[in-house]
Amino acid sequence: MQGDRYSRTVAWLKVALPLAALGLLSTLFLLSRVVDPTQSIPFADTEVRDRLLNQRVSGPYYSGTTADGDLIAFIAETVKTPNGLTGPSEARDVFVKVDMMDGTTIRVTSHAASMDVAEDISDLTGNVVITTSQGYIITSEAITARMTELDIRSPDTVFADTPAGEVVAGSMHLSSPEPDAPAHLVFTNGVKLLYLPKQVKD
Repeated sequence: MQGDRYSRTVAWLKVALPLAALGLLSTLFLLSRVVDPTQSIPFADTEVRDRLLNQRVSGPYYSGTTADGDLIAFIAETVKTPNGLTGPSEARDVFVKVDMMDGTTIRVTSHAASMDVAEDISDLTGNVVITTSQGYIITSEAITARMTELDIRSPDTVFADTPAGEVVAGSMHLSSPEPDAPAHLVFTNGVKLLYLPKQVKD
């Protein structure tokens, strides 16, 4: 009697379990959302269109050598050329490093830059900071620089921490007049110097 009941139970489960599995599978198919392979990914069209029209490059790195033999490295968050045409390229979060022949290292950072290769000119704007291995830290809201040689000018007010003290000036010019010559840094237009003599240790 008990054996017959066990046999009937096993036979019933052999039918019921496959039917339950089919029911679960059909429920999953009914509840699942149909995926349209032709549907666009959200925001993808706008981003692709912007990259195609503006020729945007993310995280570019460029390096080269000036006519005087100085090594220049350029890094930015993004660089793009408006409308895919030749002309000034716009860069964001810029970092430039110049290793000069005389051993001096110059680092420049800025929020943005506009670079025109044909005109050999670049305009850096937004919290521009120039740091040199000789102990100078210069800040300004805008500078103009040549790209084939060391020639950096600030048409706006500059603030500088120098080995001699703190400097405030209406303009500045950093250049290398001759190959292999040390860089010349000149402040002009209402220069104010706060001399900070070095403390003599006892």
